[in-house]
Amino acid sequence: MAKRGAIPLNSSIAVIIPAYKVSNQILDVLSKIGPEVDHIYVVDDACPEGTGKLVSKKCRDSRVQVIQNEVNLGVGGAVKAGIRAALNGGAKVLVKVDGDGQINPDLITQLVAPLLDGRADYAKGNRFFNVEKIKEMPTIRILGNLGLSFFSKLSSGYWDIFDPNNGFIAITSETAEKLPFTKISDRYFFESDMLFRLNLTRAVVVDVPMEPVYGDEVSSLKPFSSFFEFSFKHTRNFLKRILYNYYLREFNLASLELLLGSFLIGFGLFVGGRGWIHSLNYGVPTQTGTLILTAMTFLSGLQLLLGFFAYDISNIPRHHHTSQRKAQV
Repeated sequence: MAKRGAIPLNSSIAVIIPAYKVSNQILDVLSKIGPEVDHIYVVDDACPEGTGKLVSKKCRDSRVQVIQNEVNLGVGGAVKAGIRAALNGGAKVLVKVDGDGQINPDLITQLVAPLLDGRADYAKGNRFFNVEKIKEMPTIRILGNLGLSFFSKLSSGYWDIFDPNNGFIAITSETAEKLPFTKISDRYFFESDMLFRLNLTRAVVVDVPMEPVYGDEVSSLKPFSSFFEFSFKHTRNFLKRILYNYYLREFNLASLELLLGSFLIGFGLFVGGRGWIHSLNYGVPTQTGTLILTAMTFLSGLQLLLGFFAYDISNIPRHHHTSQRKAQV
């Protein structure tokens, strides 16, 4: 098959750039996108700086098409508008690149490689592979991403994925068409919500190492201020994923381990708490039988829960399927 560097000629790659307050960086970002990309969709998300008009006036790249959102939809809403346009345009691989210059467009070839060779349905950047480069990241971003990454592992079921809010992502058109985009978050939870939905379709997701670029841009996402909001949404998605994957779609040994383990831990805490309160109220030591019952039920429940999570971690989608389920929950 003829190739365009490392990219097959019939790949039809589209880049989607959500644009909001990035007028100082957008033209430089566009100039760095290589010939492996066939279409570029700049989505002006009601930008007060008129980024879309700037691109239309200054950019001479024939691949670039500006999409204008009449109202601000958030980064997720802007990306979804670009995805719809790219799918209508016949793109086979869709890549999201932030417009603030923090992502090196030269990495697009590396990002889409697992999709083009059939190893994955979705790829995302990971800024935490290179330990030396981590030292250059702002401390607040490191700490915020550590917490958010753990919650994302719980909610999405992709335990081998890190840096969930990384904006450098790629998805095949086949996989994108199976996702219920009307149910995916429009704001900064977009990337994390995508991972949750991808798991429901059993899509194969891989991390691709990348190095971040920090200039004079100011990120609107504040990891710590978003932590509590994201924690709630991750908890909601975790419960939905467990219900769908382990009780509605199928029922297996792990399903029993989760039910029985949760019951035993709850029962152990109830008995132990009741005995402790009784001991405080009446000034008598807790009975040995109560202590043994509390310890046995709690530890048994904990062991069952650990067994469930061991299964959940081993149940990460690893095999590429051309035919996948469509997530509806």
